[in-house]
Amino acid sequence: MTAVATQNRPGTESAPGPDALKAIQDKIKSCIQCGTCTASCPNEFAMDLTPRHLWRMVLMGDTEDIFASQTFTLCSACYTCSLRCPRGLPLTEAMHDLKQLAAKHKLPRYKASTAFYGHFMDTVRRHGRIRETEFISRYFMTMTPSKPLMPLKYTSMGLKLLRKGKLHIENPFAAPGKQSLEAIFQKVESMEERA
Repeated sequence: MTAVATQNRPGTESAPGPDALKAIQDKIKSCIQCGTCTASCPNEFAMDLTPRHLWRMVLMGDTEDIFASQTFTLCSACYTCSLRCPRGLPLTEAMHDLKQLAAKHKLPRYKASTAFYGHFMDTVRRHGRIRETEFISRYFMTMTPSKPLMPLKYTSMGLKLLRKGKLHIENPFAAPGKQSLEAIFQKVESMEERA
């Protein structure tokens, strides 16, 4: 595909080059394209590419089509594909690595899922658990500059959760709690840097 055509494809505005896939390719290089991952995936019905097809594109270094796809963002990390793979490949890890590449390159197509995951983990890091009010407030603040009416479509669901006691009104920007996981997160980050 030409550079001009790539620039016009949604999701590939600053897609990483084929070299960025090297670590993922090493993880799945012994894939035999049997399709067990696709047959095992509970989310396959919603994916635009089957997992088997995605792995073939990864092996071929086809970053344009990989990052124009939503397949890896729909992975729910259930590990069913990894558990059933006859080659024992770390497929769920590889899906996670693709998500990380999309986040690292700040691809606009993945802004919502990257923001959702980032704010979720930041809240857990700060408080040792999810604080729904803080999490959703931070997420909506990230998303509303481009979609100012987005929070309104969740109003009825929020009211139902409040009535059932599933959502609690808290100061969304309170200081970190006593159960902060900051030390654990820092330890993991330092271990990852050394690896």
